[in-house]
Amino acid sequence: MRAMILERQRQPLVMRDVALPRPGAGEVQLQVLACGICRTDLHVVDGELSEPKLPLIPGHQIIGRVTALGENVTRWRVGERIGVPWLGGSCGHCGFCRGHRENLCDWARYTGYQRNGGFAEYTLAAADYCFPIPEMFGDEQAAPLLCAGLIGYRAYRMAAEAGALDEVPILGLYGFGAAAHILIQVARHEGRRVFAFTRAGDEAAQRFALSLGAEWAGDSGQAPPALLDAAIIFAPAGELVPQALRTVRKGGRVVCAGIHMSEIPAFSYDLLWGERSLCSVANLTRHDGEAFLPLAAALPIATKVHIYPLAQVNQALDDLRAGRFTGAAVVVP
Repeated sequence: MRAMILERQRQPLVMRDVALPRPGAGEVQLQVLACGICRTDLHVVDGELSEPKLPLIPGHQIIGRVTALGENVTRWRVGERIGVPWLGGSCGHCGFCRGHRENLCDWARYTGYQRNGGFAEYTLAAADYCFPIPEMFGDEQAAPLLCAGLIGYRAYRMAAEAGALDEVPILGLYGFGAAAHILIQVARHEGRRVFAFTRAGDEAAQRFALSLGAEWAGDSGQAPPALLDAAIIFAPAGELVPQALRTVRKGGRVVCAGIHMSEIPAFSYDLLWGERSLCSVANLTRHDGEAFLPLAAALPIATKVHIYPLAQVNQALDDLRAGRFTGAAVVVP
């Protein structure tokens, strides 16, 4: 099969012909139908996440068709279409796993990082960590739901815990990319006002946010027209943390939703005082998928995608790095 291989970090992926992977016990073999491209893929390729299995096939928002079953797999059937997320497995017996918080397991393994992912024609996945995909979504439209949607939804639920002073809560989204364009649809469905913050001068992203129901859109350094009840930071820029704290009211919450962020600058205690809170989101749980995917179908969520063939993965990564598109990128082998 063909696959795009990361042989060394900070180097472009290379196309290789590799052996078709055979499923072991508890695994499924999948023909990859589509694989979303995530900023986490950039962090892996660019060396900001430092523990990949090399050589590696990246990609962790996989929509695939089951083509073979490993021993003891009864959950899926050959021919079914399923989704593979970032969390590719966990130990199952530590305190976090027993408490349904396998996203924090010290022995977790991640798709496209320690397990080969979806920038290939076929892949393997742990059967117990896959999700059924609602039939209403096409392959390309479903792929971004597997990370931008799932981890974004986890961040959104944490932000919503801050509550609101007024009848209509206000949510700020810092970085209006793949995750934000999905989560704004959930927030608007639930009656929240949304303010969108983008990199300076990114008028295309601001127009995109307004078209999806944002009440206001501006540069990340600007003061919004009203204080926020909560903010989610999707952009991997540490300087946004004190900026976001300035925009939330007392008792509000700032959620850092990325797996990597540049250094956070020192800030004065008064930005945190007033029972403001600052927290991070780590990975996802299977419960997140079980809750979010049916919700995405019920609303329904509409994903804006940009399609790349497998051979153009490096171009897609570069376009994401440079912010050349709005919405999400998807590879179709």
